[in-house]
Amino acid sequence: MKKRSTREKGQEGERLAARFLEKQGFRILDRNYRNRLGEIDIVAEDRGVLVFVEVRTLKASAGHSPEETIQWKKQQRISRTAQAYIQYKRLEDRPARFDVVSITLEGTRSTLRHIPDAFEMWEA
Repeated sequence: MKKRSTREKGQEGERLAARFLEKQGFRILDRNYRNRLGEIDIVAEDRGVLVFVEVRTLKASAGHSPEETIQWKKQQRISRTAQAYIQYKRLEDRPARFDVVSITLEGTRSTLRHIPDAFEMWEA
């Protein structure tokens, strides 16, 4: 069996996360949104709230949970990118939050954990 690259695992994790969120009633607005400040894996809407979702996928053998890899610097980058998205799309009047979808891979199985409101918006 061919070993998957980190990028392939990440893309698979994002597909799983988007499918999961849609089943929970989220509407996916954008995937892999990029600007000069950074990237946001999934931008969704949940009952009128803009949700910026960071997806982290790791093997179970990593020794720590995927969400533990989202340090303050990454949170800051996501926050700044989200602020630019809000301005670009003219959505300043909408409430927003940051969620994390953590995916742990073990062989052919995956465990998904959704963490709403995982971190706060950083001031620009």
